[in-house]
Amino acid sequence: MDSGAPEPSLYTVKALFILDNDDNRLLAKYYDPKLYPSMKEQRNFEKHVFNKTHKTDSEIAFLEGMTIVYKSSIDLFLYVVGSANENELMLMTVLNCLSESLNLMLRKNVEKRSLVENLDGVFLVVDEIVDGGVILESDPQQVIQKVNFKGDDSPLSEQSVAQVLQSAKEQIKWSILK
Repeated sequence: MDSGAPEPSLYTVKALFILDNDDNRLLAKYYDPKLYPSMKEQRNFEKHVFNKTHKTDSEIAFLEGMTIVYKSSIDLFLYVVGSANENELMLMTVLNCLSESLNLMLRKNVEKRSLVENLDGVFLVVDEIVDGGVILESDPQQVIQKVNFKGDDSPLSEQSVAQVLQSAKEQIKWSILK
């Protein structure tokens, strides 16, 4: 084996973050504690990445010795970061899975307001795709199934007890008001 080539590793993803179109952090996960150990360093990195990418149409950038793939959606920017010698296709697979999973979870309404309203589910989606920098899943359907979000209206048998009770309350309220 060539001594100059890096050792293969399962730890593919160094960081994953979502910013709004004003460079505000909505979600960030850094998987390499040595990469940017403090919050200030992370925000400076995110600001630098945002400034270099938010006005371009490309999908990949090389900044600060990192390979960064990104995608924008209405008022959001999704970023996946890997090392300089990381396979861009692997990083793009993670980005596409994240994007499509959010699309399914938020019912094709991938924008800041709905993302913030469903932030708990977004964190679950991210954790299903990448754990500790290791890619676990790349199929959006499987991710959504694992986090148990329904993409379409589910029949009564698949609704939660809280949803059934809420529906019953609404029906009773309307029947009394008539």
